[in-house]
Amino acid sequence: MFSLTVVDHIMIAHSFRGAEFGPAQRLHGATFVVEAEFRAPKLDDLHLLIDIGLAKEVLRRILSGLDYRNLDEEPVFAGKNTTTEYLCLHIHGLLAAACRDGTLGAGGRGVSAIKVLLRESHIAWAAFEGPVGQA
Repeated sequence: MFSLTVVDHIMIAHSFRGAEFGPAQRLHGATFVVEAEFRAPKLDDLHLLIDIGLAKEVLRRILSGLDYRNLDEEPVFAGKNTTTEYLCLHIHGLLAAACRDGTLGAGGRGVSAIKVLLRESHIAWAAFEGPVGQA
């Protein structure tokens, strides 16, 4: 299996619902380093998995919808706790859609799986890994 990873970051604000979140129930900020790893069983005729520049552009476009925002105010997250794990799942879904619909070019259609990892600090991170699948 081949893999290619691009990295970016976001700064967000959010709060959580549920006593188990303790003080994180209050509005707070987080900065995440975001890693998107694309996987494919083979390379294309140019020996590429996916265009790295295009992958960086698409990841930035997706993250721009989250960056410097209070996620509590975003309709897409209404009624959701935007935990690190949930944000991984959300970003994965958008990247998988970009593979399927051609936004990530011909190489994107060959991607079989994506892993999205959000580093909240040097001692804590979460990830979601799954197939590109169908819409």
